[in-house]
Amino acid sequence: ITSSEPLSSSILAIAAINNTHIERHKYTRYPVIMMKSTALCSLLLLTLSTGVCGFATRLTTYTTTSSPSSNLIVLRDFPEGAGPSDYDSEDLLPKKAVMVDDKEEDVQIRDALKRELLLLASVTNRGLYTNKDEAGLVLDLVSQLEALNPTANPADHCEGEWDLCYASTQLFRASPFFQAIRTAVGDDNKQMAENGFTLHDRATSGSRIGRVKQILSRDQLINELDLEVGVLPGLPFKVRGTVVTTASMKIVSDKKMELRLENTKVKGSNIPLLNQIMEEELHLELPVGEVYKTIRGDVPVVDVQTFYVDQGMRITRDVDENIFVYTRP
Repeated sequence: ITSSEPLSSSILAIAAINNTHIERHKYTRYPVIMMKSTALCSLLLLTLSTGVCGFATRLTTYTTTSSPSSNLIVLRDFPEGAGPSDYDSEDLLPKKAVMVDDKEEDVQIRDALKRELLLLASVTNRGLYTNKDEAGLVLDLVSQLEALNPTANPADHCEGEWDLCYASTQLFRASPFFQAIRTAVGDDNKQMAENGFTLHDRATSGSRIGRVKQILSRDQLINELDLEVGVLPGLPFKVRGTVVTTASMKIVSDKKMELRLENTKVKGSNIPLLNQIMEEELHLELPVGEVYKTIRGDVPVVDVQTFYVDQGMRITRDVDENIFVYTRP
């Protein structure tokens, strides 16, 4: 690195990172459902992504050169690990820690924050119709609650049944099925996954998603989505059912769980004959985990972090910092 004025490589690296643009997810106002084509579309996304996910990550950094007349900014690519050696890139990223608040005087503050959060979840239909100001208010409430978390090791205290009452993204992305797709494509192809989720959201906007429930045990997470799908536009008859996705679960820290997708199926159809065929005779169940192993050699590990949990509320974040708020039924 050469320059007319001495600059340390650390300052240049920090400047490069600070100028990196992080594209945030855009909220959508469309309802969300899952249709029969979901599995095929998801696997198509995954198949397309495997062709590009194999390339090695490149570390891009800025260097400066000088000339007698001017200073030029030159963009160069370095192989991974060949950048400036006087800093660790992980040290520059903020690491969020679990906060534990055991002050009795803060109980009323927590209750007030939870009431306001649940009110916003209600008036926005679990976040489906959240505008920018409301989304910012929810984020502020969640951040305050996380700072007042009353439970040590929150990831160890999530067992039981929970209902999803708010999501800062599409409701269906609470399912490990879709979170595994996001993990499989990696950060380099994040936008491809986001486009796929938006396409799925808009293509199924004519139907309605009902209750979203999670059942957690020590080593397993079961996600259930109640769906109502219109057969044909204009007809009053609709097909109802519940999409059940199962994932193995491993608690790896005080806040983080690792999920590995196992299978998904549909149950509880309002068409008696179809329900009997699927559940009692055919036992239709898509072994998604085995499909991933066949396509890419392993099952994507989905990271879910919990920074707040008490007897009645649980707040989690996915790999993209999307917020999911659950309450006890």
